[in-house]
Amino acid sequence: MKGRTLRLALWHSHVNAVNAPPAMRHWLSGRGSLTGKLKAHSGAFRVQRLHQNPAPCLNDEAAAIGLHRGSRVVEREVLLRCDNTPVVFGHTVVPMSADAGDWPLFSALGERSLGSTLFGDPQVRRGALEFARLRATHPLSLRARAATGMPDEQILYARRCLYQRHNGLLLVTEVFLPAVLDLVQATANATLENRT
Repeated sequence: MKGRTLRLALWHSHVNAVNAPPAMRHWLSGRGSLTGKLKAHSGAFRVQRLHQNPAPCLNDEAAAIGLHRGSRVVEREVLLRCDNTPVVFGHTVVPMSADAGDWPLFSALGERSLGSTLFGDPQVRRGALEFARLRATHPLSLRARAATGMPDEQILYARRCLYQRHNGLLLVTEVFLPAVLDLVQATANATLENRT
């Protein structure tokens, strides 16, 4: 039972509940498009698709998307890269019951940003953000580390949001990698240089 508990995250409705440093809260709590924000903080932004295929739904996301534990979903995982450095690990799940009318572009995204698609579609309704501090044993923490080679001791912060289009639900989780903090610093340094 204990091992199973360590693989779950505690999701909170307010960013302060995860005790993230102020610079990380800046990234966690933004209401606009994360893709747009990352593009504004880098010279070159790209989406690296890791995979997109049917998979078991993670235990701590099943209830959030209205599924029973062990249900299968279509899972998409990506790295968002700024100037070729991975700064966000993205994890999206869609119930297998969703059809092409619910999410018409999801199956053909490839290396395109899901965020741009969601924010550009007036039929998409966005839910409230939730925030978590991921243990090293959480599946998304393990996957982010495997994809980037990060050390195990690094604390990772995440946010997630449920989207709805027609009858279809889609849950997006973004795990913020430590390198995202360098983007804030780089922007601050550029601002200082422009003032002098």
